[in-house]
Formats: sequence, structure tokens, C-alpha cells
Amino acid sequence: MAAADGDTPNPPVRVRLTTRDKDLALEDPAPILVPTSFRRYALSTLVNGLLQKDRPVPLEFIINGTYLRTTLDDYLTAQGISTETTLAVEYVRARIPPQYVASFEHDDWVSDVDVLPASPSSQARVLSASYDGLLRVWNTSSQVITTSPGSVQGGHKSFVKSAKFVSPTQVVSGSFDRTVRLWRYEEGEAGFSANLRPQLELYGHQASVDSVCPHEKSKRILTASADHCVGFWSTRKSDAPPAPEVLVPGTKTKDGKRRKLNPDKTSAPLPQRGPLAMLQKHTGPVSGAIFDSNDATVGYSTSWDQTMRTWDLVTASLVDTRTTSSALSSIEHMPALGLIAAGSISRVVKLVDPRDSATTVTAMTLKGHKNAVVTLARDPSNEYTLASGSHDGTCRVWDVRSTKQEKEGMVGQSLYTLVRESLKGAPAPAAGDGVKVFGICWDRDLGILSGGEDKVVQINRGDLT
Repeated sequence: MAAADGDTPNPPVRVRLTTRDKDLALEDPAPILVPTSFRRYALSTLVNGLLQKDRPVPLEFIINGTYLRTTLDDYLTAQGISTETTLAVEYVRARIPPQYVASFEHDDWVSDVDVLPASPSSQARVLSASYDGLLRVWNTSSQVITTSPGSVQGGHKSFVKSAKFVSPTQVVSGSFDRTVRLWRYEEGEAGFSANLRPQLELYGHQASVDSVCPHEKSKRILTASADHCVGFWSTRKSDAPPAPEVLVPGTKTKDGKRRKLNPDKTSAPLPQRGPLAMLQKHTGPVSGAIFDSNDATVGYSTSWDQTMRTWDLVTASLVDTRTTSSALSSIEHMPALGLIAAGSISRVVKLVDPRDSATTVTAMTLKGHKNAVVTLARDPSNEYTLASGSHDGTCRVWDVRSTKQEKEGMVGQSLYTLVRESLKGAPAPAAGDGVKVFGICWDRDLGILSGGEDKVVQINRGDLT
């Protein structure tokens, strides 16, 4: 059994060091004696000495699912653990604070943002939705490579609330005009030109469509609307039912004849279809709807009625309802943990357990924002990490293992706070006026992208060298 260098008046503790990072695994995993006076930095120095790397790797340490933020002695005392115990300690690479990279400037508020990841044959593309009623696709050099047509050419007739890539060749958007639209996305050779063409109009909602979530493999879409409904749609015209005529504007003239719907008179009428189902159990505006990451036949939704609901999408039936203490304004799935992250107007993120065996509704609360949390994005490379965007004008990065015990239970603390670069270093206004964040996305390569009231898509990345 090896002993760590250094003397301490406190007795050492036997530590078994483990990691999931193959590049940082120790050749000899046997327990070692470590002074209980050690904190994170001293432990990081110790492990780097054992690894014998050319350059030291900053490390964090996790004990029983929680980051070490004190000395080992303080941790053992707080947990009532004896120094005779062999302590299992997992080490991971310390996260690099996401740094500002670029801003993509718009003419109006940015309501949503998404990324089409890079592939061997193409570069990454950024999709933004704006209150000017348009969608834009950008390259990574901050250049717009295509803009959606306006309302006369088949585009939305009001501001766009949400937009996502369905696939490399298809985009879906939802708007205040109550419609969901599918777009054909095409690029020319080497990405020098691109085109967004209206492909399909989907009618079924009777109020603003505030969130869209596509599932490429199943060719399905979930939407959340202020009409208290979750919409369930097909991306294919062939298996979508007809659009409800009562919801399609101007479909008939006064004499009852069907009106042509190509106002520019240069193209064929845009096909119109209805939903596969409208899920109607919520009693307030629905703020978000997503697919289960592991099972596309299951959906989840959050609402201002303070509930998170689980849906069987095969039968279009409600499976479960979890009632929280405040209106919920956003949703994300954390599949590895079996939890749903739900942003709230009460300025927190609630981690809700949807499983039947759950003994409490909220497994953990993430606290730190100063206004409603309206958008969430999961880290594509870490199952424990989440980003949130708020009307307080900031985005925060959370690791659910960074917690502390409070009266109401386990409370998570943010690792980093990302401020709006448009403030140029000035403090954020009260309640975030002028810099509210509306949409967020986390891409493995580009980083964290967020859009909001300051009319920009802002990119922050934590892997800069």
C-alpha cells in the first residue's frame, strides 16, 4: 500500500481512486493513504504525480455522487465516516469555464437556436428563430447562408417561437401564428449556397406554438402550445391526416369554393395537414414537450398548471402527472439519471422523477437564477451536466453532483454563470430587461449557444486552448 507524501496532524484515510476516463486510469488501482487535510488541489497534485503525465491535468473529485468542496477531514466529519473506512473517490477532468467566442447579430429578438452538428462531409450549421418571423441558417463564421421566405412566399405570418433541425435536410418551426411548419433545407456544393423552402403547413393548435421537438428516426414531432395542448405530428405528408378546415385561414371563398393558397401565384399551394393527436389534459399553457431519449413512444410535457405529465404516444393517452409547487416554463430529459429537468418561474430548475417508484416529486432543486428559467439544454458529452437560460439575462451551467443539503432537501449549485456579451461588462439590469435569454442549445463541438432579447445568438465554449 503506497503512502502519499506530506505530514499532517490528522490521521490519514485510505482512499481508492477510480475514474471513467481511460486516458487517466492508474496502472495500480490499489488504495493509498491520503492526509485528511487535503483539498481538491492537493488531491489533484497527488493524482497527477501518480499518473506521471507530461503536463498536469486539473482534476475534480467526487465522493458518493457529490463534488468534494472541503478538506477530506471536514467531509468525513460531516458524513460521520471513520478514518478507518476505505473511501471510494472518483476523479474527473476539471471543467474549463465556457469562454465567449462569437455573436450572431439579428434585427429582432432571438427566440430559439439549434445546431446541425458537423459531419465528415459538411460543417456545422446554426439555426436561429426570430421575432421578425424568419428563420436563419448560419455557418460558423457568423455568416447567414440562407433565410426563410416571408409570409407571402409561404413563411410564418407572425414571430417564430421555436425552431429545430429535424434532420440534415429538414427543419421544423412553431409560431405565434398558431402553425407548425416543415421546411426543406438544401445546400449547394461546398456549402456556398443554401435554401430553406416551405414544405408542409401543420394546423391543429388554437394558440401560439411555443416549443417544437422533432424525433428524426420516428419521423414525429411534439409541440407545446398556449392552447393547453401537446401536439403530436408526422413529418411526412403521406401519413398525416387532413388539416382541420375550421383552423385553416381563408380556405374557402364566400360561395363555398376552395381558395387557392399560393398568394404569390408562382408556385403550387403549400400542402396542409393536421395532427396525429392533440393531447389535452393540461389545464394551463404548455411550455415544453419532449420525447423520452430512450423511447420515442413516450413523451413528457411541462405547463404553467404546475405539472409535468408523461404520455403514451402510441395510444395518445396520459400515463402520469407530477404536480410541483410552481408554474413550469421549460423541460429537458436527463436519461442516464432517470430524471426530467423542469425550469420554473420560481427561478429554479426542478429535477422531477417520473418513475412510478419515486417517493418524492422533486429529487433535487438547482438554485441561483434571479428570474424565470425558460430554456434548458443537456450536455452532449456529460450525463450529469445541464445548461439553463433565464429571463435574468444569464445562462448557467450545472453539474447535479455539485450539491449541498438545505432544509428543503438537496440543492444544486451552478458551476458557471454566462453573462451576455452585449452588456460589455456592465451589470445586468434588474430582472434582465433587454437581455432576457429565450433559447439555448449545447453542441459537442461549438459549445453553448443562446439567443435572446439582445438580438444575438451568443456562443460560449469551454474547450478553448
